[in-house]
Amino acid sequence: MMQPNSRRSSHQSGFTLVELMVGLAIGMLATLVIVQVISVFEAQSRSTTGSADAQTNGGIALYTISHDLQLAGYPLMSTTNGAPLACTTLTINGTADTSTPNRLSPVVITDGIVDTGDNASPSDAITIRYGDELMGGVPTQTQVAVPNALYPSVVPVLSNLGCQVGDVALVTSGTDCYMSTVTAVSPVGTTSPPPVPNVTLSNVPSVSNGINLACLGTWHEVTYRVNDGNLERCDLSQVTSGNCDPTVFPNTNFVPSVVGIVNLQAQYGISAAGLASSDPNYNRIVQWVDATAATGWNAPTVANRNRIKAVRLAVVARNAKLETSVVTSACSSTTAANPTGLCAWDATSALPTPPLVPPFVASPAPTIDLSASNSQWLQYRYRVFDTIIPLRNVIWTKD
Repeated sequence: MMQPNSRRSSHQSGFTLVELMVGLAIGMLATLVIVQVISVFEAQSRSTTGSADAQTNGGIALYTISHDLQLAGYPLMSTTNGAPLACTTLTINGTADTSTPNRLSPVVITDGIVDTGDNASPSDAITIRYGDELMGGVPTQTQVAVPNALYPSVVPVLSNLGCQVGDVALVTSGTDCYMSTVTAVSPVGTTSPPPVPNVTLSNVPSVSNGINLACLGTWHEVTYRVNDGNLERCDLSQVTSGNCDPTVFPNTNFVPSVVGIVNLQAQYGISAAGLASSDPNYNRIVQWVDATAATGWNAPTVANRNRIKAVRLAVVARNAKLETSVVTSACSSTTAANPTGLCAWDATSALPTPPLVPPFVASPAPTIDLSASNSQWLQYRYRVFDTIIPLRNVIWTKD
Protein backbone atom coordinates (compact mmCIF):
# COMPACT_ATOMS: atom_id res chain seq x y z
CA MET A 1 0.00 0.00 0.00
CA MET A 2 1.33 3.37 -0.86
CA GLN A 3 1.77 5.83 1.96
CA PRO A 4 0.42 9.23 1.39
CA ASN A 5 3.03 11.96 0.68
CA SER A 6 4.02 13.87 3.77
CA ARG A 7 6.13 17.01 3.93
CA ARG A 8 8.56 17.29 6.84
CA SER A 9 8.84 20.82 7.97
CA SER A 10 12.39 22.18 8.51
CA HIS A 11 13.26 24.04 11.69
CA GLN A 12 15.91 26.83 11.74
CA SER A 13 17.34 28.47 14.89
CA GLY A 14 20.22 31.04 15.62
CA PHE A 15 22.37 32.22 18.57
CA THR A 16 20.66 33.73 21.48
CA LEU A 17 21.77 37.12 22.85
CA VAL A 18 23.37 35.41 25.83
CA GLU A 19 25.41 33.15 23.57
CA LEU A 20 26.56 36.15 21.53
CA MET A 21 27.63 38.01 24.67
CA VAL A 22 29.55 34.98 25.94
CA GLY A 23 31.28 34.55 22.58
CA LEU A 24 32.24 38.22 22.45
CA ALA A 25 33.61 38.06 25.99
CA ILE A 26 35.71 35.00 25.17
CA GLY A 27 36.96 36.68 21.98
CA MET A 28 37.88 39.86 23.84
CA LEU A 29 39.76 37.88 26.49
CA ALA A 30 41.63 35.99 23.80
CA THR A 31 42.45 39.25 22.00
CA LEU A 32 43.64 40.82 25.25
CA VAL A 33 45.94 37.89 25.95
CA ILE A 34 47.31 38.04 22.41
CA VAL A 35 47.91 41.80 22.66
CA GLN A 36 49.68 41.39 25.99
CA VAL A 37 51.88 38.62 24.62
CA ILE A 38 52.72 40.73 21.58
CA SER A 39 53.41 43.74 23.81
CA VAL A 40 55.78 41.75 26.03
CA PHE A 41 57.46 40.21 23.02
CA GLU A 42 57.85 43.62 21.36
CA ALA A 43 59.33 45.12 24.52
CA GLN A 44 61.80 42.27 24.78
CA SER A 45 62.55 42.58 21.09
CA ARG A 46 63.27 46.32 21.41
CA SER A 47 65.47 45.68 24.44
CA THR A 48 67.37 42.99 22.56
CA THR A 49 67.67 45.08 19.42
CA GLY A 50 68.74 48.13 21.43
CA SER A 51 71.36 46.11 23.27
CA ALA A 52 72.64 44.77 19.97
CA ASP A 53 72.84 48.32 18.62
CA ALA A 54 74.70 49.45 21.73
CA GLN A 55 77.05 46.49 21.34
CA THR A 56 77.75 47.43 17.73
CA ASN A 57 78.08 51.17 18.38
CA GLY A 58 80.42 50.65 21.32
CA GLY A 59 82.63 48.30 19.34
CA ILE A 60 82.82 50.71 16.40
CA ALA A 61 83.62 53.64 18.69
CA LEU A 62 86.38 51.75 20.46
CA TYR A 63 87.87 50.60 17.15
CA THR A 64 87.73 54.10 15.67
CA ILE A 65 89.63 55.69 18.54
CA SER A 66 92.05 52.77 18.82
CA HIS A 67 92.92 53.01 15.13
CA ASP A 68 94.08 56.61 15.51
CA LEU A 69 95.84 55.87 18.80
CA GLN A 70 97.96 53.24 17.09
CA LEU A 71 99.28 56.00 14.82
CA ALA A 72 100.05 58.43 17.66
CA GLY A 73 103.55 59.87 17.41
CA TYR A 74 104.23 58.69 13.86
CA PRO A 75 106.77 59.53 12.39
CA LEU A 76 108.66 61.42 15.13
CA MET A 77 112.01 59.67 14.83
CA SER A 78 114.89 60.09 17.23
CA THR A 79 118.47 60.35 15.91
CA THR A 80 121.88 61.10 17.36
CA ASN A 81 121.38 64.74 16.38
CA GLY A 82 118.05 65.27 18.12
CA ALA A 83 114.84 63.76 19.42
CA PRO A 84 111.54 65.53 18.65
CA LEU A 85 109.95 64.23 21.86
CA ALA A 86 112.78 65.80 23.86
CA CYS A 87 112.04 69.31 22.57
CA THR A 88 111.15 71.70 25.36
CA THR A 89 110.28 74.56 22.99
CA LEU A 90 108.20 74.42 19.83
CA THR A 91 107.63 77.13 17.23
CA ILE A 92 104.90 76.62 14.63
CA ASN A 93 105.18 78.77 11.48
CA GLY A 94 106.98 81.45 13.49
CA THR A 95 104.62 81.44 16.48
CA ALA A 96 105.72 79.98 19.80
CA ASP A 97 103.59 77.10 21.04
CA THR A 98 102.70 77.83 24.66
CA SER A 99 100.57 74.74 25.31
CA THR A 100 101.62 72.26 27.99
CA PRO A 101 102.58 69.71 26.92
CA ASN A 102 103.53 71.06 23.52
CA ARG A 103 101.78 70.09 20.29
CA LEU A 104 104.34 67.44 19.46
CA SER A 105 102.72 65.34 22.18
CA PRO A 106 101.39 62.13 20.60
CA VAL A 107 98.41 61.92 22.99
CA VAL A 108 96.71 64.42 25.27
CA ILE A 109 93.74 63.55 27.50
CA THR A 110 91.38 66.30 28.62
CA ASP A 111 89.59 65.14 31.75
CA GLY A 112 86.05 65.78 32.95
CA ILE A 113 84.39 67.70 30.11
CA VAL A 114 80.69 68.40 30.61
CA ASP A 115 78.76 68.89 27.38
CA THR A 116 75.66 71.01 26.93
CA GLY A 117 73.43 68.32 25.48
CA ASP A 118 71.31 65.54 26.91
CA ASN A 119 74.34 63.73 28.29
CA ALA A 120 75.78 66.45 30.51
CA SER A 121 78.01 64.16 32.57
CA PRO A 122 81.81 64.35 32.96
CA SER A 123 83.53 62.65 30.07
CA ASP A 124 87.10 62.70 28.77
CA ALA A 125 88.37 63.87 25.41
CA ILE A 126 91.43 62.54 23.59
CA THR A 127 93.66 64.42 21.15
CA ILE A 128 95.89 62.24 18.98
CA ARG A 129 98.71 63.61 16.82
CA TYR A 130 100.50 61.91 13.94
CA GLY A 131 101.80 62.45 10.41
CA ASP A 132 101.05 60.39 7.31
CA GLU A 133 104.37 60.58 5.48
CA LEU A 134 104.77 57.38 3.44
CA MET A 135 108.58 57.60 3.63
CA GLY A 136 108.42 57.35 7.41
CA GLY A 137 109.62 60.88 8.12
CA VAL A 138 113.27 59.89 7.86
CA PRO A 139 115.24 63.02 8.84
CA THR A 140 117.91 64.60 6.71
CA GLN A 141 120.41 67.30 7.67
CA THR A 142 120.71 70.94 6.70
CA GLN A 143 123.83 71.79 4.69
CA VAL A 144 124.32 75.38 5.78
CA ALA A 145 123.18 77.67 8.55
CA VAL A 146 119.89 79.34 7.64
CA PRO A 147 118.71 81.86 6.88
CA ASN A 148 121.61 83.63 5.14
CA ALA A 149 122.27 85.83 2.16
CA LEU A 150 122.21 82.96 -0.34
CA TYR A 151 119.31 81.14 1.26
CA PRO A 152 116.99 83.65 2.89
CA SER A 153 113.84 81.59 2.40
CA VAL A 154 114.92 77.99 1.73
CA VAL A 155 116.69 75.26 3.66
CA PRO A 156 119.43 73.38 1.74
CA VAL A 157 119.46 69.72 2.81
CA LEU A 158 121.43 66.59 2.05
CA SER A 159 118.31 65.02 0.55
CA ASN A 160 114.74 66.17 0.09
CA LEU A 161 113.45 62.70 -0.69
CA GLY A 162 109.96 62.23 0.70
CA CYS A 163 109.17 65.95 1.02
CA GLN A 164 106.18 67.30 -0.87
CA VAL A 165 104.49 70.66 -1.15
CA GLY A 166 101.95 70.99 1.64
CA ASP A 167 103.82 68.73 4.05
CA VAL A 168 104.64 69.83 7.56
CA ALA A 169 108.41 69.89 8.07
CA LEU A 170 109.93 69.45 11.51
CA VAL A 171 113.33 70.99 12.21
CA THR A 172 114.99 69.68 15.38
CA SER A 173 117.85 71.64 16.94
CA GLY A 174 118.77 70.20 20.31
CA THR A 175 115.76 70.75 22.56
CA ASP A 176 114.26 73.36 20.19
CA CYS A 177 111.81 72.28 17.50
CA TYR A 178 110.28 74.18 14.59
CA MET A 179 107.28 73.15 12.50
CA SER A 180 106.59 74.86 9.19
CA THR A 181 104.69 74.16 5.97
CA VAL A 182 106.62 73.11 2.86
CA THR A 183 105.87 75.51 0.00
CA ALA A 184 108.35 74.20 -2.58
CA VAL A 185 110.78 71.32 -3.11
CA SER A 186 113.70 71.75 -5.49
CA PRO A 187 116.00 69.03 -6.84
CA VAL A 188 119.65 69.55 -7.61
CA GLY A 189 119.93 72.69 -9.74
CA THR A 190 122.45 74.01 -12.20
CA THR A 191 122.37 77.73 -11.43
CA SER A 192 123.50 79.99 -8.61
CA PRO A 193 123.10 79.60 -5.66
CA PRO A 194 125.09 76.33 -5.69
CA PRO A 195 123.17 73.26 -6.92
CA VAL A 196 121.86 71.59 -3.79
CA PRO A 197 118.53 69.97 -2.94
CA ASN A 198 116.45 72.25 -0.82
CA VAL A 199 113.10 72.63 0.90
CA THR A 200 111.29 75.95 0.97
CA LEU A 201 109.36 76.59 4.18
CA SER A 202 106.64 79.14 4.86
CA ASN A 203 108.74 80.27 7.83
CA VAL A 204 112.47 79.51 7.94
CA PRO A 205 113.86 79.10 11.46
CA SER A 206 117.31 80.31 12.42
CA VAL A 207 119.31 77.10 12.73
CA SER A 208 122.91 76.09 12.25
CA ASN A 209 124.48 73.63 9.83
CA GLY A 210 123.86 69.91 10.36
CA ILE A 211 120.41 70.24 11.98
CA ASN A 212 117.75 67.58 11.39
CA LEU A 213 114.83 68.25 9.05
CA ALA A 214 112.05 65.72 8.54
CA CYS A 215 108.92 65.94 6.44
CA LEU A 216 105.94 64.52 8.33
CA GLY A 217 103.32 64.64 5.59
CA THR A 218 99.99 66.04 6.75
CA TRP A 219 100.15 66.59 10.50
CA HIS A 220 96.90 65.36 11.97
CA GLU A 221 95.56 66.54 15.31
CA VAL A 222 92.48 64.40 15.84
CA THR A 223 90.24 65.00 18.87
CA TYR A 224 87.48 62.70 20.08
CA ARG A 225 84.81 63.75 22.56
CA VAL A 226 81.27 62.82 23.64
CA ASN A 227 78.48 65.31 23.04
CA ASP A 228 74.71 64.81 23.27
CA GLY A 229 74.85 61.04 22.98
CA ASN A 230 77.35 60.93 20.11
CA LEU A 231 81.05 60.28 19.75
CA GLU A 232 82.36 63.29 17.82
CA ARG A 233 85.61 63.68 15.86
CA CYS A 234 87.54 66.77 14.77
CA ASP A 235 90.72 66.74 12.66
CA LEU A 236 92.52 70.08 12.83
CA SER A 237 94.21 69.43 9.47
CA GLN A 238 90.76 69.60 7.84
CA VAL A 239 89.55 72.68 9.70
CA THR A 240 89.47 75.89 7.66
CA SER A 241 88.67 78.18 10.58
CA GLY A 242 88.38 77.78 14.33
CA ASN A 243 89.85 74.90 16.27
CA CYS A 244 89.22 71.46 17.76
CA ASP A 245 88.86 72.61 21.36
CA PRO A 246 86.82 69.84 23.02
CA THR A 247 85.62 72.15 25.80
CA VAL A 248 83.78 74.51 23.40
CA PHE A 249 80.07 73.86 22.83
CA PRO A 250 78.83 74.14 20.21
CA ASN A 251 81.81 73.59 17.93
CA THR A 252 80.79 72.90 14.35
CA ASN A 253 84.24 71.53 13.52
CA PHE A 254 83.32 68.39 15.45
CA VAL A 255 81.49 65.83 13.32
CA PRO A 256 79.34 63.01 14.81
CA SER A 257 81.20 59.76 14.32
CA VAL A 258 79.22 57.11 16.25
CA VAL A 259 75.74 57.47 17.76
CA GLY A 260 74.64 56.11 21.12
CA ILE A 261 77.90 56.84 22.96
CA VAL A 262 77.29 58.56 26.30
CA ASN A 263 80.69 58.49 28.03
CA LEU A 264 84.40 58.19 27.32
CA GLN A 265 87.06 57.63 29.96
CA ALA A 266 90.81 57.43 29.44
CA GLN A 267 93.95 57.08 31.51
CA TYR A 268 97.66 57.38 30.81
CA GLY A 269 99.84 54.33 31.34
CA ILE A 270 103.11 55.72 32.69
CA SER A 271 106.55 54.29 33.37
CA ALA A 272 108.67 54.95 36.45
CA ALA A 273 110.27 58.39 36.70
CA GLY A 274 113.96 59.03 36.23
CA LEU A 275 114.82 56.00 34.10
CA ALA A 276 117.41 56.24 31.35
CA SER A 277 116.29 55.09 27.91
CA SER A 278 118.80 52.24 28.19
CA ASP A 279 117.09 50.93 31.32
CA PRO A 280 115.22 47.65 30.60
CA ASN A 281 112.23 49.04 32.51
CA TYR A 282 112.10 52.29 30.54
CA ASN A 283 108.92 51.24 28.70
CA ARG A 284 107.34 49.24 31.52
CA ILE A 285 104.03 50.67 32.76
CA VAL A 286 103.89 50.91 36.54
CA GLN A 287 100.74 53.01 37.01
CA TRP A 288 97.53 54.19 35.34
CA VAL A 289 96.60 57.82 36.05
CA ASP A 290 93.73 60.17 35.27
CA ALA A 291 94.68 63.41 33.52
CA THR A 292 93.54 65.57 36.43
CA ALA A 293 95.07 68.38 38.43
CA ALA A 294 94.93 66.13 41.49
CA THR A 295 97.32 63.66 39.86
CA GLY A 296 99.40 66.36 38.19
CA TRP A 297 98.90 64.84 34.76
CA ASN A 298 96.54 67.48 33.39
CA ALA A 299 99.60 69.44 32.16
CA PRO A 300 102.65 67.16 32.32
CA THR A 301 106.18 68.38 31.75
CA VAL A 302 108.08 67.13 28.70
CA ALA A 303 109.92 64.61 30.90
CA ASN A 304 106.65 63.28 32.31
CA ARG A 305 104.99 63.38 28.90
CA ASN A 306 107.65 60.98 27.65
CA ARG A 307 106.77 58.56 30.46
CA ILE A 308 103.38 57.96 28.80
CA LYS A 309 103.64 54.56 27.11
CA ALA A 310 100.01 53.56 26.63
CA VAL A 311 96.42 54.73 26.90
CA ARG A 312 93.59 52.82 28.51
CA LEU A 313 90.11 53.50 27.12
CA ALA A 314 86.57 52.88 28.29
CA VAL A 315 83.67 53.64 25.95
CA VAL A 316 80.10 53.56 27.27
CA ALA A 317 77.27 52.86 24.81
CA ARG A 318 73.61 53.17 25.78
CA ASN A 319 70.56 51.19 24.76
CA ALA A 320 68.07 53.85 23.64
CA LYS A 321 65.07 52.06 25.18
CA LEU A 322 63.87 53.50 28.49
CA GLU A 323 62.86 50.63 30.75
CA THR A 324 59.93 50.85 33.17
CA SER A 325 62.11 50.05 36.18
CA VAL A 326 65.71 50.39 37.32
CA VAL A 327 67.97 48.02 35.39
CA THR A 328 71.42 49.55 36.04
CA SER A 329 73.35 50.37 39.19
CA ALA A 330 76.24 52.72 39.81
CA CYS A 331 79.73 51.26 40.05
CA SER A 332 80.36 49.75 43.46
CA SER A 333 84.07 50.65 43.59
CA THR A 334 86.89 52.04 41.47
CA THR A 335 89.59 50.35 43.56
CA ALA A 336 88.27 46.96 44.70
CA ALA A 337 88.53 43.79 42.69
CA ASN A 338 85.46 42.52 40.81
CA PRO A 339 83.32 45.66 41.09
CA THR A 340 79.65 45.57 40.15
CA GLY A 341 77.52 48.08 38.28
CA LEU A 342 78.47 50.56 35.58
CA CYS A 343 82.29 50.35 35.84
CA ALA A 344 85.20 50.99 33.53
CA TRP A 345 87.36 48.03 34.54
CA ASP A 346 88.53 45.96 37.45
CA ALA A 347 91.18 48.03 39.26
CA THR A 348 92.87 46.47 42.25
CA SER A 349 94.21 48.77 44.95
CA ALA A 350 97.72 47.29 44.81
CA LEU A 351 99.76 45.22 42.40
CA PRO A 352 102.52 42.74 43.19
CA THR A 353 106.14 43.81 42.83
CA PRO A 354 108.26 41.16 41.13
CA PRO A 355 112.00 41.26 41.86
CA LEU A 356 114.24 43.70 40.00
CA VAL A 357 111.44 45.84 38.57
CA PRO A 358 110.04 49.20 39.70
CA PRO A 359 107.20 48.95 42.21
CA PHE A 360 103.73 49.06 40.75
CA VAL A 361 101.49 51.82 42.07
CA ALA A 362 97.80 51.68 42.96
CA SER A 363 95.73 52.64 39.95
CA PRO A 364 92.06 53.43 40.66
CA ALA A 365 89.76 53.10 37.67
CA PRO A 366 88.06 56.24 36.32
CA THR A 367 84.57 57.05 37.57
CA ILE A 368 81.67 56.70 35.14
CA ASP A 369 79.05 59.10 36.45
CA LEU A 370 75.93 59.54 34.29
CA SER A 371 73.70 60.93 37.02
CA ALA A 372 73.77 64.44 35.54
CA SER A 373 72.75 63.18 32.12
CA ASN A 374 69.21 62.14 32.87
CA SER A 375 67.21 61.69 36.05
CA GLN A 376 66.18 58.27 34.72
CA TRP A 377 69.68 57.16 33.75
CA LEU A 378 69.40 53.98 35.85
CA GLN A 379 66.47 52.86 33.68
CA TYR A 380 68.71 52.45 30.64
CA ARG A 381 70.94 49.52 29.78
CA TYR A 382 74.61 50.17 28.97
CA ARG A 383 77.54 48.39 27.43
CA VAL A 384 81.10 49.26 28.52
CA PHE A 385 84.03 48.51 26.23
CA ASP A 386 87.62 48.92 27.33
CA THR A 387 91.03 48.26 25.88
CA ILE A 388 94.70 49.18 26.26
CA ILE A 389 96.55 50.76 23.33
CA PRO A 390 100.37 50.78 23.59
CA LEU A 391 101.89 53.90 22.02
CA ARG A 392 104.16 51.87 19.81
CA ASN A 393 105.70 54.86 18.01
CA VAL A 394 106.71 56.29 21.38
CA ILE A 395 108.05 52.95 22.59
CA TRP A 396 110.05 52.34 19.41
CA THR A 397 111.70 55.79 19.53
CA LYS A 398 112.95 55.50 23.09
CA ASP A 399 116.52 56.38 22.04
